[in-house]
Amino acid sequence: MIDRLMETPLPARPGGWRRWSGAPLFSHYNRLVALVLVANGWFALASLQLPVVDVQVVSQLVMFNLALAILVRQQYVINGLFWLATRIPVTWPLCIRRHAAKVYHLGGLHSGGAVAATLWFALLVGSQGWRYLQQPHSVSAAWLLVSGALLGMLVLMVVMAQPWIRGRFHNGFERVHRFAGWAALLLFWAQTLMAVPQGRLLHAMEFWVLLLLSLSIALPWLRLRRVAVSHHRPSDHAIVTRLCHTTPFAGSSTAISLQPLLEWHSFANIPAPGQPGFRLIISRAGDWTGRYIDRLPSHVWVKGITTAGVANVETLFKSVVYIATGSGIGPVMPHLLAAQVPIQLVWSTRSPAKTYGAQLVAEIVRAQPDAVIWDTDVRGKPDLVQLAYAAVQAAGAEAVICIANQALTRRVVEEMEARGIPAYGAIWDS
Repeated sequence: MIDRLMETPLPARPGGWRRWSGAPLFSHYNRLVALVLVANGWFALASLQLPVVDVQVVSQLVMFNLALAILVRQQYVINGLFWLATRIPVTWPLCIRRHAAKVYHLGGLHSGGAVAATLWFALLVGSQGWRYLQQPHSVSAAWLLVSGALLGMLVLMVVMAQPWIRGRFHNGFERVHRFAGWAALLLFWAQTLMAVPQGRLLHAMEFWVLLLLSLSIALPWLRLRRVAVSHHRPSDHAIVTRLCHTTPFAGSSTAISLQPLLEWHSFANIPAPGQPGFRLIISRAGDWTGRYIDRLPSHVWVKGITTAGVANVETLFKSVVYIATGSGIGPVMPHLLAAQVPIQLVWSTRSPAKTYGAQLVAEIVRAQPDAVIWDTDVRGKPDLVQLAYAAVQAAGAEAVICIANQALTRRVVEEMEARGIPAYGAIWDS
């Protein structure tokens, strides 16, 4: 099978828009960011009489964009959007299904809303600060002080979310988003209580939006619990952790933590049909995972509900090719076991049986006898772009789903999209 796939040549990229449509710059994520910002810009031109700032309208725009940024990241909303997108039957035209499968780019709405809210709030604080300088008694100094601190929090969060900063200082990004986000919410409450006249609070739109956002943020933490885990360690590089507190759906992920206030790490759930509980494959990919593998904790913290991941979009296609590297087999395994659609697996990893255990490899082969398992210790690193294209041609698949590191995932997705093949993979968005 491997030799047959290697004989299939990879055609050159075609010209025109398709050549660049899969590039990160033109991703659906960035298109959604642009859509939110353009919509806000259109509203500014159509409804505001700048440079005069309507405080009430701008405050509402801040709230609307803030609500968009927060609610689209709510676990129930994410699962609902995935459920809605995957209701499209495979009998619909591929051009519709391939775009519906980009639902996991919903983070673009989050980023667009956060940036727009910050810009509107900066305009609001700037205009009120100018009024204060002109007429000190026309604006509350306390309101300006709280708003200035709040603006600083929002700007800090936007800066830390920039890809090159987030990638280099991920723990810092996560903690800033958590603690600065909580602080910002409290400051929004303080600002609203100062701005809304007594007796009018229940009639203010800002009050109800803040209440909704507070409940949305608190909800996962209300489900915080410490659960027992067991482990199987096939090698020093990877372990298989089992949890039995719930049985999630295939294609979902669970965030676990050893220090709930400091850091969380998400892993793909691997439920087995007819069996309670699920497994997580955790490989040594950083300081936290290294400590986890060495210590093998007896308990971990979980919160919220299991959340849909990118591979859920497989049901939008008649058949798919999965490209996985290393522990990327974790997010693929539940789909192999569930067998909801015909799958062709290409898994590239070093010494699969030695690294992840002969039992796990045998389970994969039983689920998918035609799986292409490329041992990099024996064959070296493959050209996964060429293998992905060859697997699509051999299986007659409609789409490619890639679960690998950031650079390789982007390359596979871009190269497949450039050749007209729908391709999907994690986007490491914020």
